[in-house]
Amino acid sequence: MEKVYIVLTHTGTLLSRIIKSFTKDEFSHISIALDIHLKQMYSFGRLNPYNPFWGGFVHEYIDKGTFKRFYNTKAKVYSLEVTQKQYEDIKNAIKQIESKNYKFNILGLFAVGFHKKIGSKNSFYCAEFVKYVIERSGIKTNLPEIVKPEDFKNIENIKQIYNGYLRKYNL
Repeated sequence: MEKVYIVLTHTGTLLSRIIKSFTKDEFSHISIALDIHLKQMYSFGRLNPYNPFWGGFVHEYIDKGTFKRFYNTKAKVYSLEVTQKQYEDIKNAIKQIESKNYKFNILGLFAVGFHKKIGSKNSFYCAEFVKYVIERSGIKTNLPEIVKPEDFKNIENIKQIYNGYLRKYNL
C-alpha cells in the first residue's frame, strides 16, 4: 500500500477570506502531495505569490512561493491509503495535467459560493483538480459535483495526521 496526502490550507489573504466567507468553512485551499514530507505537493493556485488572479497548475512548497510569503498559513494534513496502481494513476494524472496548458478556473471558484458549477475544458480550481486526480485513479470519494476543499475530509478511510501552521509541519 502507498499513501497520498491531502493538504487543506488557509493563508488569510483577501481572496482566501472571501472564499471562506462564502463557504463558511475553515479552509479555502487544497493540495495533494505524493510524499509525507510534502515535497511533491500539487494544486491549482497562484502562479505568482503576489497575484491571486494569475493562476494555474502549481508545484507547491512549504518554504517557497505562496506559503513562504503567507507565513501564518493554517493547515490540516490527511493521509489516504491507496494501492500501488492507484498511486501510479494519481502520479500519471498529475504529470498529464502538468504537461498540458490547463487554466485556472477562476469563474468556477467563485461560482462555488453560489452553489453553481461553471467550468471550461482544461481548467480547474484547486478542489476540482484534487477530485479529478483522485477519482481518475479509481478511488471512490462520494464527493459532490460542486466540490470545496473541506469536502475531502469525508472521504472514507482518510486520517488526519497534522493540524497547525503549515510552516511547522515536520513529519
